[in-house]
Parts: sequence; C-alpha cells; structure tokens
Amino acid sequence: MPEAYERHLVPVLFRPFAADLAARAAALRPGTILELAAGTGALTSALLTAVPGASMVATDLNEAMVTAGAAREPRAHWQQADAQQLPFEDGSFDLVVCQFGVMFFPDRPAAYAEVGRVLAPRGRFVFSSWGPLAAHGFDAAFQTALEECLPGEAPRFLREVPHGYTDPALVASDLTAAGLTLADAEEITLDGVAESAASVATGFLDGTPVSAALQARPDARTLHTAVTQKMTDRLGPGRVTAPMTATVYTAQHRA
Repeated sequence: MPEAYERHLVPVLFRPFAADLAARAAALRPGTILELAAGTGALTSALLTAVPGASMVATDLNEAMVTAGAAREPRAHWQQADAQQLPFEDGSFDLVVCQFGVMFFPDRPAAYAEVGRVLAPRGRFVFSSWGPLAAHGFDAAFQTALEECLPGEAPRFLREVPHGYTDPALVASDLTAAGLTLADAEEITLDGVAESAASVATGFLDGTPVSAALQARPDARTLHTAVTQKMTDRLGPGRVTAPMTATVYTAQHRA
C-alpha cells in the first residue's frame, strides 16, 4: 500500500498542498516541528526544504508508512506515534503540522488536546482537511466510477473519511473542546496533474483502504479494469489536470 500510495497519489494529490503548507510554516520561522500523520513524507520533505534549520520529527500511526517515509526522507527523525497519545514532553514544539490527517483521528478533540500539550506557549498548529467530495476532481471521478461499477455496495471511504470533515464550524468546535483557538481558516483550490486517470485509479485501488474492501472479491481484477476505464472516460486520456479544494487551518493556545 505505501508504494502504490507514494507512486500514484502523492505527486498528484499531496505535493501541491505540501508546497503551500511548507510556505506557511516557513513564515512562522519555527525551530522545532512535529508532523502528525506524515505518511510517506511529502510534506516532511517540503518542510525541511522550506525551513532548513528546523529540527523535524515526523510521525504516523502506520508503521509501514513510517518505514517508507524514513527511507525516503532521512533528514527527519521518524517515529511511530498515535496522535491521541503523543510520546513527547509538554511544550516541545514550536509548530505542529498535519496534512490531510485529522480526518482519520477517531477522537479529534483528544488528538487536538495532545497537540496543545506538546505545543510551545506561542506555538502554532497548522493543518489541512479536504473540502467536499464534489470539489475534488480526482476523488469525485473515482468515487463516481466505483459507485457505477458497484451500485449500492461501493466502499464509502472517500465520502466518509477524507471528505467527511469539511465544516469549519465543527473544526472550530473540536479545537475549542481541546483548549485551542482557531486563528484562521482559508479555503484554497489547487490543480493536481496526473500522468493519467489510470494511474490515479491504481493509487486509490491499491494504495488506500479501498483496496482492503475490494481485494477479497472474486471479480477484483475485472472491477479494477472497469473503474479505471470509467475514470478515464470522465477525466480524459493521457495527462490530466483537475482542481482540488481544501481548507488550511491555523490554531493556537487560548489567550
């Protein structure tokens, strides 16, 4: 899964937003950075380039992602960690960042409280969350293709998890419950560029939790072909570009 995720999804979906988030981080001039849900290190690399003097700790709950990320970006210190039980001392970091990971936290206020605990008094928590599914060209095309191929039984992972935390008011409420204050929320739309719709389809089918729901099916290979074709029909052949909308949040300790 990490290999398919890195090969087919990271360049298209995550690197454009990593560059944006890294620029925001650089403006804060942090000396110590903690990254949550770092995956294979797309944001990690961008941060280390943008803030070369910072001390960087990258974490993920998934040990396979940590292993892959450490091999890809050895400049950071990598560690397996649960965002809801961070193994770090109080006030250890000037900046905590998380790119498209908060949607996966089972108890977001608990995770945010841990962020507040390890964040220095004047520190910032900068994180992003995808907007509605319809506002993401690649994700919407894939989910539509999946639902057309599996009417009534298509996995709802994209709808319910990556695109299931889209309301800034709910985000603000969760932060408040954790003792933090939402300082800023900015919606941004960036273009993703893929070598083909088929490549992105492969990334979703082999590099996300969708794969676990489909691999055991006897028609898994046929389904892979059908979803890929439908996604290609929708986005076009060859190199494809699609808009992707997300919200970037900045939080801090209460004054």
